[in-house]
Amino acid sequence: MDKKVYDLIIIGMGISGISAAIYAKRANLDVLILDKSMPGGLLNTIESIDNFPSYTKVSGPDLAMKLKEQLDALEVECKYEEVRDLVDNKETKEIITNNATYVTKYVLIATGRSQRTLGLPNEQELLGRGISTCALCDANFFKGKDIAVVGGGNSALQEALYLAKIVNKIYLIHRKDKFTANASLIDKINNTENIEIIYKANITELVSKDECLDGVILNNGTKIDVSGLFVYIGFTPKTKFIDGLDITNERGYIVVNEKGETKVSGVYASGDIVDKKVYQLINAASEGVLATLDIIDKLK
Repeated sequence: MDKKVYDLIIIGMGISGISAAIYAKRANLDVLILDKSMPGGLLNTIESIDNFPSYTKVSGPDLAMKLKEQLDALEVECKYEEVRDLVDNKETKEIITNNATYVTKYVLIATGRSQRTLGLPNEQELLGRGISTCALCDANFFKGKDIAVVGGGNSALQEALYLAKIVNKIYLIHRKDKFTANASLIDKINNTENIEIIYKANITELVSKDECLDGVILNNGTKIDVSGLFVYIGFTPKTKFIDGLDITNERGYIVVNEKGETKVSGVYASGDIVDKKVYQLINAASEGVLATLDIIDKLK
């Protein structure tokens, strides 16, 4: 029996992949969307979004839920499987997951990025034992305690402001002498009493006690006693499964044209996995749509 051939398989169920799936389904494409975990991707780690059209303010998990509701209403086929490999067979592509192999005419990669770690010796062992990359998930474990946040971009400052409402004190550690975040966030940080900013510093050692985080040591030798550390120092693109396609740049991001096409015919990419200047929800959604519209046109 011949294996079913989809018109389009979308890898990644963040806002870019879901937006693409909505347009594909409405165009009557036979579409499948895959993700190894929950819908929304990094949306599920964002406490508050106030720059997305139609919402004055919405939490990341709530927006992710609304997106999934739209997929369900359209009866888009969704599977929760981890993609291990993508094989180019010219006219078709094989998507190999931990459970099965799927065949498609076109594929859209929208796997996004994961948060980067410090790379310190005992960091992995302390994840969930004092170290976190999700304030929304873990903030209440540190209610009334002293913690540190490391990073200087929008994510670090947004999460620090959220945590400041729950914890006793925050040490906001940044390796440069100024933040790279939006001016409005910097103003809020500067006016939050329980946030102490430490510029031009790196964490060089994690101190543990009873297998839990007990403090951090900076590159100047200073030890800061904290029971929690939230890490927001950038992102790593999720492209390991496409190593064999040679469609990424030196930083691991996928290179595409204005339609979202990679140099491999039939393989598209959109959202935060793509090499670009602006990483925002609104353009991630539009990129998924533009790629899908081009695929729809090619299938006519």
